[in-house]
Amino acid sequence: MLGPVFFREAWTSPRRPNLYVIRTVYVAVLLVLMCTAWLVLAGTQIIRNVGDMARFGSILFQILSLLQLAVMVFLAAMVAASAVSQEKDRRTLILLLMTRMSNLELVLGKLSASLLQVLTMCVAALPVFLLLTLFGGVSFAQVLRVFAVTFMTILAAGSLGSTIALWREKTFQTLAMTALVLVFWIGLWETVSVAVPDLVLGGLSADVWLAGLSPVRAIWLACQPQFPTGQAEGTLQDGVSLFLLVSAVVIVSLNGLAVRMVRVWNPSREVRPGQVRESSATGLADPGAAATEGTMSDETRDAEQARSGHVDARVRSSRAATRQVWDNPVLWREVCTWAYGRKVLIIRATYLLFFAMVVGLYLLLGGDGGLDVDGDLLMSRAVLLLGMFFLVSLVIVGALAVTSITNERDGQALDLLLVTDLSPGEFVFGKLGGVFWVTKEMVLLPMLLCGYLWWQGGLTFENLIFVWVGLGVLYVFVNMLGIHCGMNYANSRTAIGVSLGVVFFLFLGVFTCMFIMEYFSGSFETQLGPFLAFTLGGGVGLFAVLGYRNPSQAIQIATLVLPLATFYSITSLRLGNPLAVFLVVGITYGFTTAAMLIPAVYEFDIAMGRTKTPGEE
Repeated sequence: MLGPVFFREAWTSPRRPNLYVIRTVYVAVLLVLMCTAWLVLAGTQIIRNVGDMARFGSILFQILSLLQLAVMVFLAAMVAASAVSQEKDRRTLILLLMTRMSNLELVLGKLSASLLQVLTMCVAALPVFLLLTLFGGVSFAQVLRVFAVTFMTILAAGSLGSTIALWREKTFQTLAMTALVLVFWIGLWETVSVAVPDLVLGGLSADVWLAGLSPVRAIWLACQPQFPTGQAEGTLQDGVSLFLLVSAVVIVSLNGLAVRMVRVWNPSREVRPGQVRESSATGLADPGAAATEGTMSDETRDAEQARSGHVDARVRSSRAATRQVWDNPVLWREVCTWAYGRKVLIIRATYLLFFAMVVGLYLLLGGDGGLDVDGDLLMSRAVLLLGMFFLVSLVIVGALAVTSITNERDGQALDLLLVTDLSPGEFVFGKLGGVFWVTKEMVLLPMLLCGYLWWQGGLTFENLIFVWVGLGVLYVFVNMLGIHCGMNYANSRTAIGVSLGVVFFLFLGVFTCMFIMEYFSGSFETQLGPFLAFTLGGGVGLFAVLGYRNPSQAIQIATLVLPLATFYSITSLRLGNPLAVFLVVGITYGFTTAAMLIPAVYEFDIAMGRTKTPGEE
């Protein structure tokens, strides 16, 4: 029904070990989080009765549900977008368009094939959530509602990524626009909830409308044991049912648009003017050729036309002004040309709009003085908003960094660069500088926002310096991380997934641990032990993905320390010690950046896969 693209993926996926490894690791992480939360609760509190167990099960269920939603939405959108973008970069999408497959089979087949891994992960996690019902406080109906919301959100996010990827030509444009639209999807309704909390429209309250339009509100409502306003399950007054209906409309609309326009958007319109100019340039160079053409025989005419199209026969001189190329041509291309397409201006405009929305929502929350390092800082809505804004900026920079390498490889231009006289330092530092130039708005605007907060009294000058330097270190880290993954992984989808996945693990995963600590206990001194296994396990996983081709002792030390350092940084922030956060972030992430940068420059051939180590076959 979904066509040969999905059939091939479903037929070949069980032969790949990754299908079993990824979902096994995901389920294992959920079980470790569950056990960690239990150890925190049992080690810091006294469990008196069944009610305490039920409260534990209910809170843990809410935390894991929100975590799964965030992970699945990110994976679905990025995997679906990168799957189509890879076909474009490798010029294989045109071959698919030349087959007898219909637009419906092509769009839905590619979407379902890319989401197959994500959906199997979601299904594999279902028994873990059913185990939570044994604690009490969670019913089977709540679990089914949560998975219904998660399933529909996965399809909606995947449809969004697939549609944008079919529309846009460049991989970076696709990934950045997908991430920004997803953030808009959530942030817009949070802004509405703050601006008009008492809105009643169509007989439905603001809470019901927000739950029907926002996946975060819908998953939170699905976690609750009772329905609001006493309405029966399955009615539109139930926000969860409204969200399922809205999601279905979004999925059908996005895929319907993609099915209708897939052969209009592809191949790209940008190549056709070049084809016209090329065809005109290969015409008859001699003005008198048209007069004598009629007296020639057909054989002679064909020979003259073939000769006139040869490069040696062209006499037209170029009058266009030439540009001086810098000593580092890679950096020159990134800065002085539209290396990632002119449509990157759309991404910049969208990011500026997102920046304005964040500032407006922050002001609506009354956060003019809400960033002092005392009080309930970690759980402040203003701080969570700014943290999400910083995370999105880091993700966009990382996405451009990894696609700057994968696009060169998929376009078969990387091999040409490698046979030139470019030095490894010129290539690596040129890419680093080019990424920062293209994403300068994503780097400068968060820092300007921090300066505004200092001006308003929300930060001290000392803390402002800490934040600026810390953000700078993180930007360099995600930039180098993307280039490192792009150089080490030949498959573009794997490189993009590893690069962005590491960023989400280090910040979203560790922050989830902090939520567990915040909910179940306020004693930080007795909780390091239960989290040690989780952080060390994450470090081993980081070493496996970052030291994939060129393992080194420096990368091993860095990956084992990074999760623990991030955990300590967030803990120190919660305890009001910004100097410790600054020092730990600067030292650990700076050392990790150097551990990836030095092999990229001094062991360039090994990092690019041109030379194999003695242990490789």
